[in-house]
Amino acid sequence: MSTGVAGTWHLRMRTPIGTIDADYRFTETDGGLTGTAVGAGETTTLDDVVRTPTPEGERLTWTQRVTRPMRLNLEYDVVVTGDTLVGHSRAGRLPRTAVSGERTGDRRRASPDGPRVVGRAEGPVPVTVHDPISE
Repeated sequence: MSTGVAGTWHLRMRTPIGTIDADYRFTETDGGLTGTAVGAGETTTLDDVVRTPTPEGERLTWTQRVTRPMRLNLEYDVVVTGDTLVGHSRAGRLPRTAVSGERTGDRRRASPDGPRVVGRAEGPVPVTVHDPISE
């Protein structure tokens, strides 16, 4: 089992418009922890990344600005335990969104559109949005 937060993670956000998949990379630096996210056709920088030890695991909070599927300022609050994380995100007054994820490293992941590689991929990574209304 891996320890710490640094590495590549695949996250799923269960929103009112469907489940959004995205890939996150956290990196240890002299100044703490930094991160980026790739999803919905854009790459964003994670701001204000804070890691706090808790009895349940490492609590991780950050903010993120996205423009797809709409322009939002997101606040994340998750707990990392080994190679999994769970928590929520919030965009202003909108309801909380359940967030779950797992560490991916260089492992292959399958999606409904076929296999894809996450981790050290160069360039954009495909994102799948599951729309429960049309399924």
